[in-house]
Amino acid sequence: MYEFSREFGTIILAAQLYMYIWATILAISKLLSATIFKEDMVAVFHIVLLKLAFFLLTHLSQGWPINPTHGFIELPFNTSFYHIQKPYDLPIDQRYSFTDGVHKLWVYSTDNPLSRNSPTKPRTEIIISGYNYSSGVWQFEGYGYVPQGTSGVCIMQVFGANAPHATTLMLRVYNESLTYYRGPVLVPNIDNRWFRINVIHDVNASKVNVFIDGVLKYEAPGQGGTFYYFKCGVYAQNNDSDYMESRWKDIKVFKK
Repeated sequence: MYEFSREFGTIILAAQLYMYIWATILAISKLLSATIFKEDMVAVFHIVLLKLAFFLLTHLSQGWPINPTHGFIELPFNTSFYHIQKPYDLPIDQRYSFTDGVHKLWVYSTDNPLSRNSPTKPRTEIIISGYNYSSGVWQFEGYGYVPQGTSGVCIMQVFGANAPHATTLMLRVYNESLTYYRGPVLVPNIDNRWFRINVIHDVNASKVNVFIDGVLKYEAPGQGGTFYYFKCGVYAQNNDSDYMESRWKDIKVFKK
């Protein structure tokens, strides 16, 4: 549905641009008394239109940015809707900070897990436990930043799935690329810049759509499960770097 709406919108835009430019050509040609010059002008504008059509078709194949939140309702989001998971033996301020609207989360590969007996790897994550859902269509939006050198880490996840899985979605960073789990690569060269992530989870349709900077990058199947919630931050995975960090701002939750 998202692919169709993006392509349909682009086709409409192309048609509108074509009609506008062609109307301009006709208006200009009426003002010109020299027939030969008028015909030359029309030929030039035809070339311009062909180049414009090629440009639009190229963008269609690459993906055209849209607003993934259209049709959704934004829900309240403040500190009462989330908490921080971090190594159990450390105070929060040694692995998390919030300054000027930016959440900074970091962890070391040698850190302890979130609880003494947990078999999981080190993490520092924002867990949006205030919106624990089991049906409907839900969306996470946030601006993420991953500094160069951070690798082998999950930066965003939809928690909840049927065994043996624990998550419906993981977005990871490996060697400066954003990936769906271990692959495929969704966006290369993701480090050292802010990017917008929109993750739409349609529980009933068992489908997850991942948008980066407004462009649909991946559509993944669901993994079953009875309840879900969003998480973001840093959670060490295989081949993790010694130090892992991600930053987040303008985090929002939407629902249909």
